[in-house]
Amino acid sequence: MKKLLIIAFVGFFAQLVDGSLGMGFGVTSSSILLSLGLAPAIVSATIHFSEIATTAASGVSHMSFSNADKRLILKLAVPGSMAAFVGAAAVSHLHAGLVKPVVALFLITIGIYILVQFAFKRGQTKKLTRGSELSNKFMFPLGATAGFLTAIGGGGWGPVNTSALLARRDINVRHVIGSVSISEFFVTIAASISFLIFLPLHLINWGLVLALSVGGVAAAPFAAWLVKIIPVNVLGIFVGGLIIFTNSNTLLNAFGAPGEAIAFVRIAVVIGWFALLFVILRKEGKLSNFFHKKEANKVGRVKQ
Repeated sequence: MKKLLIIAFVGFFAQLVDGSLGMGFGVTSSSILLSLGLAPAIVSATIHFSEIATTAASGVSHMSFSNADKRLILKLAVPGSMAAFVGAAAVSHLHAGLVKPVVALFLITIGIYILVQFAFKRGQTKKLTRGSELSNKFMFPLGATAGFLTAIGGGGWGPVNTSALLARRDINVRHVIGSVSISEFFVTIAASISFLIFLPLHLINWGLVLALSVGGVAAAPFAAWLVKIIPVNVLGIFVGGLIIFTNSNTLLNAFGAPGEAIAFVRIAVVIGWFALLFVILRKEGKLSNFFHKKEANKVGRVKQ
């Protein structure tokens, strides 16, 4: 029961991140579940089964608000679904000890990518052209790579596709976010079918799937509120740092690193993480506002 509550909290936190940033449910929950000792295949299967409902709801919402480019969805969903099916089959047959450090390294890379995107590249203006104009030579490898990686690592569809598309600075941001979210439903279905075929069903803890789903659904109404009180780039840096911290521990433990080295890396990551948060908070003016309010409260108490 205690483990189910922990997984439900993981789902809650991951969906809070995803609902606030438009990405991150998979990589956040995968990072935490791996740190709890679950095998990569079980982690990915659990996440994808729980995402069937969340991606469907997200897709319907984006369609209702016309946040989609149908041709862009097709260009992402087709190669992404095929690659996700292959990726899920591959991770189901590989030894957990071999896959775990690879997945951890991939998630660390995604964490660094998120840090860079939210610390230095947010707020760049984009020209409002249609995603359907992007060539198949660009879209097919992108969708296939993201689909394979999300099946192997349990997450990465959003960060890989959204970041790569927005980096072009020639595409409608609303269409990118909506199309990536809608196409993720088809990728999730493909990966889930593959896990049902290639992963022994008795290895899947459906209680964990349910707990992750319930936690994710419960977080949905709080995500919009979180965006109002915390700057998006601050939240992105927090999540990127958390992903790097948890997976660096997993990676070092997988290679049998000595305790001193693990402790050093932990401290270095935390110092760098909080230093970047401090810089961004100062840039956002949050720290100055906090100290101004604190000083004003002191003056008010003195006058009384």
